[in-house]
Amino acid sequence: MREAAMSRRAFAVAGAAVLAFGMTGCAATYEGSGSKDAASAEQLAMTTDDPWDAAIVQTRTSAEGNLIDGTYTGTGMGMGGPISVTLTVKGNVIAVDRMVQTAETQSVGGFEAIRDGRYADMIEAVQGSDIDTISGATVTTVGVRTAVDDALAQAAGAESTTKTEEAK
Repeated sequence: MREAAMSRRAFAVAGAAVLAFGMTGCAATYEGSGSKDAASAEQLAMTTDDPWDAAIVQTRTSAEGNLIDGTYTGTGMGMGGPISVTLTVKGNVIAVDRMVQTAETQSVGGFEAIRDGRYADMIEAVQGSDIDTISGATVTTVGVRTAVDDALAQAAGAESTTKTEEAK
């Protein structure tokens, strides 16, 4: 009996030693704690140009096709809900009057691009819906493109592809 107790005790001590030795690789050290990754990200951010500061290049001075002067509102579906874009067309030149989103996620990109007028600037620069996708906001960008296409279809005399308010 005594021999069996000693054997169990030796087995338990050996198991604890193996477990302790194996766990040393899981300790929070510089390499494994994420500190290195955080430091690298901060250093990268200090040396990389901010994409939000990039100038939007004007590629067209007027829209394609023959658009009817007026104000048109189109809608598209974003990640969190509908997005509406109100455009004014005058002399085949598009100006963005208003963009409204109801539930896009903050701090992802699309919410800020709508709020800060980044999408509006891009739409006016290309005079249409062929805008760059905002990183992290692909679905929102598609919704904005759809809303612009809807408004431009109305300006071209076609029926709205979504249920929106009539052109004013």
